[in-house]
Amino acid sequence: MSRAPAVAGVLAATGRGIADLTRWLVSLFSRSLQVRIVVLTVVLTLVAIFGVGTYMTQVIARGLFESKLSVVSDQTNTYVAQIESVASEEDLGEALTVQLQSMFSRSPSPLRSISLEPRDANSSVLPVTVLDTVQGSPRVEELPEDFRQQVSDSVADQQRYTSINLAESGEIPGLVVAQPLSVPGAGQFDLYVIADLSEEQATLDFVTRAAAVAGVVLVVLVGAVGLLVSRLVVTPVRTGSEVAREIADGDLDRRMPVTGRDELSQLAQSFNDMADSMQEQILRMERLSVLQRQFVSDVSHELRTPLTTIHIASDMLYESRDEFDASARRSAELLNSQVDRFEQLLGDLLEISRYDAGAAELVVHPHDLREIVTGVVETVMVVADRSGSQVRVHAPTAPVMAELDRVRITRVVRNLVVNAIEHGDGRPIDVHLGSNAEAAAVSVRDHGIGMSTEHVEHVFDRFWRADPSRKRTLGGSGLGLAIALEDAHLHGGWLQAWGELGEGSCFRLTIPRRDGQAITTSPLPLPPADAAPRAALVAGPTSSDGSVRIQTGSIPIVVEASADEQGEGARTGDEHDV
Repeated sequence: MSRAPAVAGVLAATGRGIADLTRWLVSLFSRSLQVRIVVLTVVLTLVAIFGVGTYMTQVIARGLFESKLSVVSDQTNTYVAQIESVASEEDLGEALTVQLQSMFSRSPSPLRSISLEPRDANSSVLPVTVLDTVQGSPRVEELPEDFRQQVSDSVADQQRYTSINLAESGEIPGLVVAQPLSVPGAGQFDLYVIADLSEEQATLDFVTRAAAVAGVVLVVLVGAVGLLVSRLVVTPVRTGSEVAREIADGDLDRRMPVTGRDELSQLAQSFNDMADSMQEQILRMERLSVLQRQFVSDVSHELRTPLTTIHIASDMLYESRDEFDASARRSAELLNSQVDRFEQLLGDLLEISRYDAGAAELVVHPHDLREIVTGVVETVMVVADRSGSQVRVHAPTAPVMAELDRVRITRVVRNLVVNAIEHGDGRPIDVHLGSNAEAAAVSVRDHGIGMSTEHVEHVFDRFWRADPSRKRTLGGSGLGLAIALEDAHLHGGWLQAWGELGEGSCFRLTIPRRDGQAITTSPLPLPPADAAPRAALVAGPTSSDGSVRIQTGSIPIVVEASADEQGEGARTGDEHDV
């Protein structure tokens, strides 16, 4: 009883070892092209050798059997003629016995027995059988019943034959040839000649062993050739893969070695030429990017001084506008508003240039996200009242604390709320706040014109507008959402957009509650809870809250769908001015 658990443990460990080995072999086969080539080559060679070997063995066995059958058949015909020529004597049985013994002893091929069986059970001549006294042989009555019946039904000069086993183990094949004959004065008889096929079987076994050895040698040679050929091909491919990976990691000076003048060498040279061209283009683009960022930064700074002067002059004219006529007063008002807009554009350009240069930094402190959202809503309340939209804040009673840069998050929330007012068509705007263990979130939901698929794909692009002909009532530089996206990324968070034509749109900002903490889910749903349950297109970074990532347009797109609507296509868009 005590050994049973031990045996079960050994069997379980053995099973786990076999399973691990199987998984490792499958993994190796799927990961290595060289292993696949060698294994497939060896398997196909084994199949070919087995098929050809089996066919050749059958052909040889058939040839040996037919050759032996022809010899024994001719020999049986000779024996029939000799027996039929035996003169009728007083003791015919003794004469037939002597004749059979003489034929058996003088047989040119090895025989096991010769038997002469009378067809008439009342014949005066008894059955005569001559056996190999050393090896023995089956007697006539031990032969298959159906074969003996066929022989009995045969006519003169008609032979019957069959294969038998001369030993109970079945390892010694034999051949039985039977033919009817007529003995003068004694009646009809059946002559059975049992031949030994041991020599033919030995020949066939030798051929089979030789073919098996040749097959094993051929499989090994073919496997070695496959390994060598695959190595010649796979090694440059593996080298190219490593070089490509290093180039992708930033080592632009890495190149493939070129040896020889064959096709693989030409491929390596073409790869190196492509890498040279890519390196040149990348370096050129880097230089142009640096120059572009420097140009934007320099121009923005240089415009600050004259813009300040223009702004002072514009303020003076604006304050004195009541002293002007109607036309001049209108010009002063337009000048003041456009100067303000120009100043905002310069500020946004400087901010974008800081992001492009990697110089943007966070000033992180713990803050209550409710206070930030409430402050933003209070500042835009006048604009909301003017457009007829009611801004409703849905926040928990407890503080929504997070470590954040107050200035940047305030700018993001203000941009989202102002955009919602701009495109809300005077309908209510809902601002939701939520938090979980790892993240805090703000979503701004409007019920205005909504977004199409193209709009969702490009909503965060710089200077992109969904509808260029639509009047911009609240100004804006066209960089608001692009800067908001950079602010969200700087916090390690997400800024995602959803929209449906005629159903409005929703922007969700999700940031970690602690600086540097990774987030996987958002406490607020997107699409929003009040949206129709159908497939929806969402722009922004991929998340683990049921999203499926699709790369389309200039930013990542994820499709989120309810379980009942998985099969429906995605359709979305917005007219937010970016």
